[in-house]
Amino acid sequence: MPDAAALDAAEERSAFSHPPVAPDATAAYGEHPDQIVDFYAPRGTRAGAERVPLVAAFHGGAWRAPYDRKHFSPFAAFLAGRGLAVASVEYRRGGDPVPGVEGPVAGRWPDTFDDVAAALEALPGLVRTALPQADPRRTVLTGHSAGGQLALWGAARHVLPESSPWRRATDPALRGVVALAPIADFELAGKLGVCGGAVGQLLGGAGQLADRRAQADPYALHPTGIATTLVQGREDTVVPAAIAESYAEATALAGEPVGLTLLDGVGHFALIDPAADACAVAAEEIAQLAW
Repeated sequence: MPDAAALDAAEERSAFSHPPVAPDATAAYGEHPDQIVDFYAPRGTRAGAERVPLVAAFHGGAWRAPYDRKHFSPFAAFLAGRGLAVASVEYRRGGDPVPGVEGPVAGRWPDTFDDVAAALEALPGLVRTALPQADPRRTVLTGHSAGGQLALWGAARHVLPESSPWRRATDPALRGVVALAPIADFELAGKLGVCGGAVGQLLGGAGQLADRRAQADPYALHPTGIATTLVQGREDTVVPAAIAESYAEATALAGEPVGLTLLDGVGHFALIDPAADACAVAAEEIAQLAW
């Protein structure tokens, strides 16, 4: 077996080798070009049902602008092929250049979180027109890597601090959330240097960390009362398994069970690669909550 870094590199090449899959419909939830949702209609043996569960999916890419939903579209289509209605949410990423930081900056504060909150609020109305087969009363959130953080956060808005502009008065009545290799513990991710310090960039630097972590870090947001499952490769060098394990432990200590599926011989990218067995595992975890 190759070493973990080589495994992740090979998985990345495979996952990014698939051509983007065009959606069946696209709708806007705001005026910015990135405030859009791609919809994939259900296919496969369950697609004949009158209404099917809706999967709201968030792509990864360290919240950085070069990584958009297109690389995630084969995974969205893979879920649709299993009879699920899929809404692949785009959101604003990147930001203004930061002195001393090479390459694209991670995320925009508060825009990235504004978009996720707005998209989730708009989805029930959007699917009525764009994807009438979808049943928004049976919604599962999912996401990969940075998108896994956004999915966990989206499911936890009702436990945000009362001062947060994104707080919901009530829980979102979801079927659940399945986070794939999520950046689910910001403090640990920072210590491990995940994605070149992406968490610190997302939150806007050291002077902002404490207050903004309380509003954005899934590790700080529990219990949610929402069924939660994490799927993680043990050999992941991009977002190490220790982060998912830390989140699961903190959630359990808060009195709430959380599922954690650790996959041997799997790195970071196989979870969203339709050619990989790990992708089928991720899809099955989503389907189990959805149906």
